[in-house]
Amino acid sequence: MTGSITLVSAASARAALPGTVTLAAVNGAVERIVPPLAAELAPVRVNAVSPGIIDTPWWSFLPEDQRQAQFAAAAQGLPANRIGRPDDVAQAIRYLVHATFVTGTILPVDGGATVS
Repeated sequence: MTGSITLVSAASARAALPGTVTLAAVNGAVERIVPPLAAELAPVRVNAVSPGIIDTPWWSFLPEDQRQAQFAAAAQGLPANRIGRPDDVAQAIRYLVHATFVTGTILPVDGGATVS
């Protein structure tokens, strides 16, 4: 059997904010399971995407003006100079599903936050 499993984590696995301990723990667990799962399930490929700040309804807990201010400040610190969009994550997942020589990888989709 061959195929691909692509999990979704988040940047909180590596850089949690106050109030996100549960989310950080879950995302950390997802990222830690990818390499051994890839080895165990081969030839099925196992990877994960790890989005950074993505403009989704998850942020709706913030009033619009605060959300936009936070997005603007975050974008300024990113090499991509913008906040991610859901399509950015979807394209990364699509890549991992079709990249037959990639397995055991966590792909950051964070506008360069991991290098800045």
